[in-house]
Amino acid sequence: MKKIFGLILSYTLIFFNINLFGKENINILKIGLLAPLSGEYKELGDSLLYSLQLALDEINDRNVFIVPRDSGFNDTKKLNSAIREIKAEGVNVIIGPISNKDFPETNKFNDTIFISPSNISPEFSNNIISIGISLESQLNAITNFLRKQKKSKTIIMFPKNQYENFVEKKLESLNLQNFKIFKYSADPQVLTGEIEKLTNYNQRKKNLELRKKMFEDKEDDQSIRTLEKLEQLYTLGDVNFDSVIIIDFGNNLKSVLTSLVYTDVNQDKVLLTTVNQWFDESIFYENTIRNLYYPSIDYKEFKKYNDKYFKKYQKYPNEITILTYDALGLIYYAWKTNGKITSINDFSFKNKIKGKTGTFSFKDKKVKQDLEIYKTDKNKFIKY
Repeated sequence: MKKIFGLILSYTLIFFNINLFGKENINILKIGLLAPLSGEYKELGDSLLYSLQLALDEINDRNVFIVPRDSGFNDTKKLNSAIREIKAEGVNVIIGPISNKDFPETNKFNDTIFISPSNISPEFSNNIISIGISLESQLNAITNFLRKQKKSKTIIMFPKNQYENFVEKKLESLNLQNFKIFKYSADPQVLTGEIEKLTNYNQRKKNLELRKKMFEDKEDDQSIRTLEKLEQLYTLGDVNFDSVIIIDFGNNLKSVLTSLVYTDVNQDKVLLTTVNQWFDESIFYENTIRNLYYPSIDYKEFKKYNDKYFKKYQKYPNEITILTYDALGLIYYAWKTNGKITSINDFSFKNKIKGKTGTFSFKDKKVKQDLEIYKTDKNKFIKY
């Protein structure tokens, strides 16, 4: 593995302190936070705020302050008011908003920098940097993995819903080679029939029945043994793909996986992959799936963060909070490096940055995450 030029700069906060550069910092860093601190999503907002307090404790720099305000959730009026209140405190860099639906409103404050946990796009957008785990980074990790496994006939699957156009545009922009797209219904009953067509299930069942008939009336030992082996099968013949990328989550993902197994897709020959699932342990209970691969952040760091959060607050955090934790570290690093933060250009770094969620690069006004590939195996998440 090539060495990263210089140090892999860590902004995980553990390695930063006030004497990092050998002299006391006389500046003040104020960081705003936009979060739903009331209403239906208050629990999420509180978790975001708690994660930043945890980050502040680890920085241990008395010149860094958080200025939180209640921005509501999909509430333009409340968001606008929260931003103005934060700016009135002399803040020019804000963590949030959590939803890209709020970006049109934040774009109006072009003298303020927003670091969002959204994963809508890896490109810097005017005054917004999205540090969520982007679909581009995930697909790059998966396709590199499939290439190393010498898989060349891949089906990219995703549901027919309000996000399908977004996914299609992302796939077009990546200009992937040797991939076919398959869109499916979110209705499990319709889905099963669609997967049967994809896998040529009915024809493969007929193939088996025809082959069995060839040996049914024969009494020689070899024919009897062959028939016994055929009786153990559900279909005969391979599918016309060697790998699958499923862009879906939760119960929908489980329905797709179940349908693939039901239609007798050979898991020894077909590699099943999906996008980041935040180490969702409910996947373990899908007993029919032996191995499922997907890209994600560093599992050990994710677990350490969760355990540290639980120790302090006696409950586990929402998974998105690890992104706001890293956002504070990113801002702190930019401030330490530049002495101040005046524009979005202060976040263009030559070196790679290591955070809780993994290694990032911020080049050409684009965020790229280096993700690991994990597989689920015997109720464990194993780095591949």
